[in-house]
Amino acid sequence: MVFYGLITALTVLLSCFVGRAAFPAAGRTAGVWTDKGQPTRRQALGLVCLTGIFLVLAGVSALRIEVGNDYGKYVDIFHEIYAGTDEAYVVTEAGFNFVVWLLYTLSGYENYLLVFAVFGMATVYVFLKAMYRQSVDFKVSFALFMLLGVYFRTFTTVRYYFVLALTLYSLSYVRRREFLKFVLLILFASLFHKSVLVVLVLYPLAALEWKRWMLAAGGMAAVCVFVLQRPVLELALALYPTFVGTVYVTSGVGLMANASGILRCLFVFGLAAFCFRESVAHNPANQFTLKLSVLGFLLYTCASFLPLVSRIAYYVVTPQLLLIPGLLAGLSRGRKKKAAVLVTLLFAAGYFLWFLGTASGSGIRVLPYRTWVFTTKEWINGSDFF
Repeated sequence: MVFYGLITALTVLLSCFVGRAAFPAAGRTAGVWTDKGQPTRRQALGLVCLTGIFLVLAGVSALRIEVGNDYGKYVDIFHEIYAGTDEAYVVTEAGFNFVVWLLYTLSGYENYLLVFAVFGMATVYVFLKAMYRQSVDFKVSFALFMLLGVYFRTFTTVRYYFVLALTLYSLSYVRRREFLKFVLLILFASLFHKSVLVVLVLYPLAALEWKRWMLAAGGMAAVCVFVLQRPVLELALALYPTFVGTVYVTSGVGLMANASGILRCLFVFGLAAFCFRESVAHNPANQFTLKLSVLGFLLYTCASFLPLVSRIAYYVVTPQLLLIPGLLAGLSRGRKKKAAVLVTLLFAAGYFLWFLGTASGSGIRVLPYRTWVFTTKEWINGSDFF
């Protein structure tokens, strides 16, 4: 727990020195580059700090062992892929299987530590790039990335969080109406986790201008899903038979199981209402990500009975990393902005403490942190930090 707190404090501090555009086009002006096309000292410092953040987070992810509730399960899956087990028994997608096979083949043995390291580094890189390219305030987005536990959750379900990072990056294509690029990126992501295909509907839906009749129809659909739970569940299991007969159907469902996600959405709605005139009314980018949070809230509540519904909801609530700094940035300096920033800070800090308190639970199990550094082959479980 102490280790995670130190990592968070160090990287958030480094993020404060990262400017708005550390990777602009060569020769770009307006305070980004000098007239000679060279970065200023401030931008060079920002680039160094951004690189430092990546190295710290990628290193922590790559050096872990047996951290994450499904770590051992993934090791077994890697073995099945490399051993050429019948595809009917390998539940992971083709792209993921190919990467695992390639890394094992290049290593010459079942080097699962390398697989976890590669996916960990790739996930961190895409998340940082997505936040840097799209956030109006990188340091706020990054602080939320750490304090809301998004980074530490990447230690679990490695292929899912890699795909989640790709979907966050894909938002830029949707907002610029570059739908071909968006579709191609999501299709690529589906080679690692097929659940991502739902964003082909959810993201364009949020990009639409919602009319009153659309709101009425959506509300009725949400109520019908909640009322007709059994047939909807049967349909979901028919489309995703992997969950049939598993504990996911009976555990980890319901409003209480999704309470943290519901609380996050309610906080965002309150913040958006507080600064609606300044940050939402005339800001299409904030409207888009706010509508995604509305969809996430409906999933957490009306569809709370579905197994692992949070995985679908994460696709639409993770953009809160971009929405919250967008809401705060719209406020002019003064008491109102200070109050909004203070409340956001207190909420994020409280959420972080709650996350650390639950991080050793069976559903997450990212605590205690263990590393394979300084270990021997006989002591494969690793050693504890702090």
